[in-house]
Amino acid sequence: MPMLPFADAAISSTFAALPQHLCQPVLGLREMILEVGSSLPELGGMVETLKWGEPAYHPVRKRVGTTIRINAHRRSENCYALYVPCQTRLVELYRSHYPDIFTYEGRRALLFYPATPPPDAPLQHCIAMALTCHLRGHGAR
Repeated sequence: MPMLPFADAAISSTFAALPQHLCQPVLGLREMILEVGSSLPELGGMVETLKWGEPAYHPVRKRVGTTIRINAHRRSENCYALYVPCQTRLVELYRSHYPDIFTYEGRRALLFYPATPPPDAPLQHCIAMALTCHLRGHGAR
């Protein structure tokens, strides 16, 4: 499957700057987020941008879902992360659905390791929950 084009050169450069062993897994996470987003018509499309210097994704329509950011983990050379706003209940919900599947960091992130790719269906569900959290009442803390 061909890689989806980047929204702009700054985003492409951010991916190019990732450590080599994390670049492909983070690009795969990007593809999954864009694919899940394209499958949810209530989003009105997806926006790909940079927030805090990290690739970020959110619905075009306002008050539908929250922003997801992805990047190499700040404190480890060996993992990458999917970040959601810590003011939401999303990580709490992820833990309740998938207590033993993911590695969590507080109320903020799912952590992944290149040697053990995350399972597609649970991760797609988590992404969809974030992108539709305000519609489903999952956004407020």
